Amino acid sequence: MTKDQLFTRLSSAMLTRRRVLLAGAAVAGAAGTAGVLAVGSGGEPVKAAAPAAGPQAHRALKPSAYRLQPLTGYGPPRAAPARTLVRHEPFLRMSGRGRTMVLTFDDGPDPRYTPHILDTLAEYDVRAMFFVCGEMAVDNRDLLARMADEGHVVGNHTWSHPLLTRLTRARIRSEMERTCDVIEESYGERPRWFRAPYGAWNRAAFQLGAELGMEPLAWTVDTLDWTAPAARTIVGRVENGAAPGVVVLSHDAGGDRSQSVRALRGYLPQLLDSGYHITVPRRQYA
Repeated sequence: MTKDQLFTRLSSAMLTRRRVLLAGAAVAGAAGTAGVLAVGSGGEPVKAAAPAAGPQAHRALKPSAYRLQPLTGYGPPRAAPARTLVRHEPFLRMSGRGRTMVLTFDDGPDPRYTPHILDTLAEYDVRAMFFVCGEMAVDNRDLLARMADEGHVVGNHTWSHPLLTRLTRARIRSEMERTCDVIEESYGERPRWFRAPYGAWNRAAFQLGAELGMEPLAWTVDTLDWTAPAARTIVGRVENGAAPGVVVLSHDAGGDRSQSVRALRGYLPQLLDSGYHITVPRRQYA
């Protein structure tokens, strides 16, 4: 079975099982130089209370257990217009082969923690992804400019971190579009990736993201650092979850992220010493 056949079959199967939050069974496959991994959780959607307003108040909402996780693969991208694509699962094209991983940081930038994370990444000459909230970015444009200067990828995490599955299409578009504008003004180009707050995706989020020229990206290892565990706990979660194609979710804002900063200093050199290449993705479609 070719990679395209596998992708088509997976997309068709997953579509029949989605309502508001996407869910699916774990599927994996590999062929030649192209490896594909899909991971999901089955079950009925969890009802969640509406989140409070503001970038830090959203932690009162328990994230859904039915997060959508990314497909990963290797090889040259196929030529197809990005704006005509409406995905029903995130697809991550890695920029290398073998022991490659991606580090991602959500909810920032925060002047208390993001600079320390950038310092550590610079020390080890590593690039990462930052999924920023517009209302945080608008007050910290200098940090987005630094991310651009140092080669990091900035993605869209909406303006105010709402639960998208409870918003109208117009509101979802506004949340995404306003953040795109701030990123373009401060980072120098419009974002090519977006991530739904709480990992709560729906058809409208995929469609509107595609219309704005963005592809979705979730994660495969959740550090759960938003629960404020000790740094050693975060380090253990990353090291235990490390594998080729893994996307690590951490946070650089939304609360006290001092342990996240400290944990990065612990697990990053260990990953590099273990032979992992920490990279940023390139889009599936040119």
